[in-house]
Amino acid sequence: MTIKKATFAGGCFWCMVKPFDQWDGVHSVISGYIGGHVENPTYEQVKTGTSGHYEAVEITYDPEIISYETIVDLFWKQIDPTDDGGQFDDRGDQYRTAIFYHDEEQKELAEHAKQELAASSKFSKPIVTAILPASPFYHAEDYHQDFYKTHKAEYEEDRAKSGRDEFINSVWK
Repeated sequence: MTIKKATFAGGCFWCMVKPFDQWDGVHSVISGYIGGHVENPTYEQVKTGTSGHYEAVEITYDPEIISYETIVDLFWKQIDPTDDGGQFDDRGDQYRTAIFYHDEEQKELAEHAKQELAASSKFSKPIVTAILPASPFYHAEDYHQDFYKTHKAEYEEDRAKSGRDEFINSVWK
């Protein structure tokens, strides 16, 4: 069995776990931090926006069961790819969107998917989601892992007030 990684920043990582976690072929979805200049950052450091990190999820998956293209497509449907200031009510650089590729094939597939999305006319503004090489990924504190399961009420309240679901429903359904 081959296991691969896909890493995405889509705003608050709490909201990015559940959409991927429930697919056959996905083995794990870990909340964490990527892209910054601080080694082993804490949530307290990242949330200030000064560490350079994105809140992100690292997905391990079996490409024989679920393709990278499918995972990228799921990613686009969780975010506003035209917002370069964060996502929904989470504002700041730590909440920007990005696809972090782990090899040249992922880079090419991500760039192709971005071009297709831009050409689709689904959005009137430019697609600003970055496509960047993966850098060290640091796991977030245990409290943040599987938050939608371990803190269900808090997760649902946070998600409801974020505006994410209204956006997703208006654009993708």
